[in-house]
Amino acid sequence: MVDHNVVIIRLSLALLAGAIIGLERAFHGRPAGLRTHSLVCVSSSLLMLLTAYQWELLTGAPVDTIRVDPTRMAQGIMTGIGFLGAGVIMREKLTIRGLTTAASVWMTAAIGIIVGMGFFSAGFYATFMSLIILGALGMIERKMPTRRFGQLKVSFKRADILERKDLIEFIHSFDVKESNMSYQLDNETNLFKYQMTIFAYSGDAFYRLSNALMENEKIKEFRIIPTGD
Repeated sequence: MVDHNVVIIRLSLALLAGAIIGLERAFHGRPAGLRTHSLVCVSSSLLMLLTAYQWELLTGAPVDTIRVDPTRMAQGIMTGIGFLGAGVIMREKLTIRGLTTAASVWMTAAIGIIVGMGFFSAGFYATFMSLIILGALGMIERKMPTRRFGQLKVSFKRADILERKDLIEFIHSFDVKESNMSYQLDNETNLFKYQMTIFAYSGDAFYRLSNALMENEKIKEFRIIPTGD
């Protein structure tokens, strides 16, 4: 017989685990928040309960037609969750967002599978570790000195081009480094264009550089596009 108390306890714990992780994501304004993580965790647990109790639920079926292999159900769940995770990954120009939320959805599904099989201690520790990763490690990651990348495009009149070495020195004066510089001459506008990848460790380096570029009379057009943070 199916123990309904066990079913309720496991689904409730799955709901609690999913809600805890979902609250953290919702607090940071992520597209997959409280409800998404809760549903993922509960549904994963529910499907694993089906595997655990299939003998009791299919009492009239021939024994040789029932295969008890929880790992196959788990594989199917994680495959389906992959499509859901892909849905929260968004590309904004040159920046990709949502990877952490997609990973948290995948983790929530794994926790639901574990709880559905009754491995409560592992589910508890996995939930706790998820909060540490999303919260504490996230704070450490934001405070770490990391490179901030961007794309810089600068245009000059053909008769008033700033030399390459002078432009590089100008950029370096704002603690910004450059790489992969390319060159283009637009015959229609008669503008010579530099394009390059830039990076800096300071959060406001690009802003200070943009102000200086705006004040330079030789520069006809410029554009700085951050590619991530």
